[in-house]
Amino acid sequence: MRLGVNIDHIATVRQARRGHAPDPIEAARTCERAGAQSIVCHLREDRRHIQDDDVRRLRQTVQTQLNLEMSIAPSVVAAALAVKPHQVTLVPERRQELTTEGGLDVVRLSSRLQPLIKRFRAQRIDVSLFVDPVAAHVRAARDVGATTIELHTGAYANASTSAGRRRELRSIEKAARLGRQLELAVAAGHGLDYENVSAIVGIGEIEELNIGFSIISRALAVGLERAVGEMVELLGGRGPRSASPARTRL
Repeated sequence: MRLGVNIDHIATVRQARRGHAPDPIEAARTCERAGAQSIVCHLREDRRHIQDDDVRRLRQTVQTQLNLEMSIAPSVVAAALAVKPHQVTLVPERRQELTTEGGLDVVRLSSRLQPLIKRFRAQRIDVSLFVDPVAAHVRAARDVGATTIELHTGAYANASTSAGRRRELRSIEKAARLGRQLELAVAAGHGLDYENVSAIVGIGEIEELNIGFSIISRALAVGLERAVGEMVELLGGRGPRSASPARTRL
């Protein structure tokens, strides 16, 4: 299973002083050296952490795959089309939220998403939709032309009881199975850490996990390269290696 590392919180620390360090681009290099197979960043409309120049520099330096999380706000869409990352992941976004709180309502937004996805795919940019593990949204993702879904694992990660966690895990399993039946690539992420990731790793239909906060938090204690390497091993990898980008499904 591939690991994508979200480096937003490297930029969060930098923006606390509006300086140049720590540099997200250097962090991305470290993550790739440790075995990450994609680099993820979220260009928010309020530019609270990742900046436009970060995305440009990442596109120039990332050797694996750059996955740009983004809303469908016109200014962010224009920035993404200018940079042409390997993949965009369309997510819902609210100014007040600390982090993305749920999946995209693909059913409600289908008329807006379909032409936008066509624009990205015309530029050979893979399009993933961040969705809750709900059958209607998985089917709608296929119908609007997405090539990938990323299943929102927040409810699983935040479940307060073992029964609740098992229930959420079953929902993820069913959604992942449906996604593959519909010939979508399936990723997952949000709230995953070194303790709860193993059950998600066991879902064979999921090809990639995108993880950020827990890895950056662990890095404060052991360093970024080791923190990434430990997660790579939990996903069934063997630590540092030369990774190749995932095949784009256009």
